[in-house]
Amino acid sequence: MERTRIFRRPIFWIFVVIAGAILVSQMFTSGPTYKDVDTSVAFEQLDKGGIKKALILDKEQVLQLELKEKATFGDDKTATNLIQAQYPSGGNTDVYNKVLAAEAGGKADVFATEVTKESVLLSLLVNLLPIAILVILLLLFMSQMQGGGSRVLNFGKSKAKLVSKDTPKTTFADVAGAEEAVEELHEIKDFLQNPAKYQALGAKIPKGVLLFGPPGTGKTLLARAVAGEAGVPFYSISGSDFVEMFVG
Repeated sequence: MERTRIFRRPIFWIFVVIAGAILVSQMFTSGPTYKDVDTSVAFEQLDKGGIKKALILDKEQVLQLELKEKATFGDDKTATNLIQAQYPSGGNTDVYNKVLAAEAGGKADVFATEVTKESVLLSLLVNLLPIAILVILLLLFMSQMQGGGSRVLNFGKSKAKLVSKDTPKTTFADVAGAEEAVEELHEIKDFLQNPAKYQALGAKIPKGVLLFGPPGTGKTLLARAVAGEAGVPFYSISGSDFVEMFVG
């Protein structure tokens, strides 16, 4: 039961969508790990030489260097041959000239520039993620609203009580002083007895009949009489139970 409730909560599905988007983005952005260093450190490596490949990522403003031999940088004693430096927006020309000079002097074997292009699928996921979250929230909200409405319409299953398994013995002959009401209810009785006759004409039974009058004037007796005349069971529900479904 607890697991079912968790699956129905909007926050769970929002978490699933976000986690899935992060997982997919990681799959498409995975690659070799570069150690971050200062721009001055990267320039020193260019001056020393021993650069296997120098790559400028123009969009990210990052200089990536692949060294021929591993080395340690800063306080980290882990040796690596992959380093990268973030340079300021105004330093594009200086970085380009520095790398170009290193290549011309034989200190860098390969020099390339690259403008990173975002994955179409990743870009689509990023754009659709907010819409997906809103759609999930809307669907869950609508399902809860429909569930509440169905509970209201299903009052006959929860509050109404079957007075007797047998068909009531009360008939219209037992009702006195309500000739007009009895005449109006004859059609309801006939519909309950012979529904096929009316269904062939496309008629539908009314949702209900309102019997209005002070207490003790025979409203319940009339309802029993309709059930007895039609030969169907008689169900009873109190007014307080009926009102409770709509006002709590």
